[in-house]
Order: sequence, then structure tokens, then C-alpha cells
Amino acid sequence: MNLMAAVREWGRFVQFSQTAWALPFGLAAMVVAARDQAGWPGLRVFGLVLIAMVSARTCAVAFNQIVDREHDRLNPRTAGRSLPAGRVTAVEAWGVCAAGAIGLVAASYFLNRICFFLSPVALLVICSYSLAKRWTDYTHLVLGVAMAMAPLGAWLAVRGTLGISVVVLALAVVFWHVGFDIMDSLQDYEFDRRHGLRSLVVAWGPRNALRAAFLAHMLMWGGLAAFGLISRFRVAYVAGMIVMLATLLLEHWLAWRRRIQWAHGAFSRLHALISAVFLIVTVAEVVFPWFRVSR
Repeated sequence: MNLMAAVREWGRFVQFSQTAWALPFGLAAMVVAARDQAGWPGLRVFGLVLIAMVSARTCAVAFNQIVDREHDRLNPRTAGRSLPAGRVTAVEAWGVCAAGAIGLVAASYFLNRICFFLSPVALLVICSYSLAKRWTDYTHLVLGVAMAMAPLGAWLAVRGTLGISVVVLALAVVFWHVGFDIMDSLQDYEFDRRHGLRSLVVAWGPRNALRAAFLAHMLMWGGLAAFGLISRFRVAYVAGMIVMLATLLLEHWLAWRRRIQWAHGAFSRLHALISAVFLIVTVAEVVFPWFRVSR
């Protein structure tokens, strides 16, 4: 395997393309936390926050693929993934998982004391999703809480304490991922039901689960609106909220009108769009003075 092929394979293993879903929320939290510095906390903090978030996600994805490898091997949709297909060994996967965990703890150590002390808690939370589907129907909520670690951690990295605005943002991220993970689980409804894996899709049925996903996404949108109000954002943020609402409605229209396997690729792109729009309008509100509320 040549170098580029190896890079692509490892990128697929850690699902690097999906980093765009959660990373922007962490970066946006960092920008707002550094508002008194025009949204820039300094190159050192920015680099360490980036390393911490990427490391945490790498650890979580690797751990998830390790504990799910037997189910993935049986599931036609996931049988071609790196680990069940044998392109990555279990030892290599554990090495990536350990490297991600070490990267998170090391970056946290150099950020500040509170981040360092909480890094083991963050690791426990982000890895718990992989086991949750064995014991609870609310596995989507566990994933949402894990993803909410990104904005909370980034805020703590800059300020050392939490504020009401980032807590509201974290709740919005929870509901965002609850909604998406429900929709993602629709693909594996029959497989999960036959193999005893739990989710709201299995417990409530696809149609009721889709309704729950829509409610979660509306709560997410409301949380982002509240975050903007608390942060005293104006024109750019309102425009972004309109775009995000339209994107969410399109996503759910596709979920109801199209086969879920066909629509899943569209869901991923629309999710990435929402993250990107949120980051762009948040940065615009903080960095550019003509968007700010006068003080």
C-alpha cells in the first residue's frame, strides 16, 4: 500500500470526513470565549484546542469500531469498513485509540489545570456511546452528550470556567446529534432489531423515531437561537439561523419522502453545511465590528 492509499485508509478508519460535524461548534465556542480578544485566543491555545478535539474524536471513533467490529462484520452496510474487512488490525486500531486518548490528555495538560483534570472524564463520556447501544434505548442521547464535550472543552480552554451561553450551546449540540443519530440508525433498523442492539428506532419504530428526530432538531435550532440572543448577536447570526432552519427542514423532508439509504449521503452533507454556517456567522459576529451590539 503506497503512502496516499495508507493515508486514505486511515482517514476512512477514523471517519475524518465527519470531523466537520462537531469541530465547528468547538471552534465557535472558542471564538466566543475569546471575544475580548476579537475572537482569537492566541496560536498556542488554538493549536492545543484543535489537537484536543481531533484527538478526542479519533479515540472515540477507533474505540467504537473496535467494540462494534463483530456486528460490523455481520452488517452488509458496514462489512466493508477497515477493521471488519481486515485492512486495519485490532492491534493497530487499539494503537490509534490510545494515541487519541494520549493526545487529548497531553493537550489538556498544556491548556490549563481544569482541562487536564477533566480530560479523563471527557474520555469516559466520549467512549461510552459505543457501549450504550447494549443497555439503553437512549443511546442517541449519550452520543449527544459526548459531542457536547467539544464546545464545553473549548470554552474551558480559553476561560477556565463555564458560562450560561456555552451551556446553552452544548445543549443545542446534544439535541443536534440526537436527531442525526436517530436518522442514521434508521439504516440499520432491521439489523439492530435482529441482533439485540438498542435505539429509539428499534424501541419506537421508524416513524415515531423520525418524529422524535424532528423534535430534537427543532430544540437544537431553538437552543442556537437562545445562544445568539445571550451572546447579543445580530444580522449575520439571524441570516445564518434562517439558512440552518431551511437546511433542517430539507433534511427531514428527505427523510420522510426518500429511502433512508438514498438520503443518508444528503444528510451528511446537510449536517456539514449546518456546522459550517454556524461557525461562519458566529465568527462574523465576534470578529467584524459592524455586526456587534454597541456597548
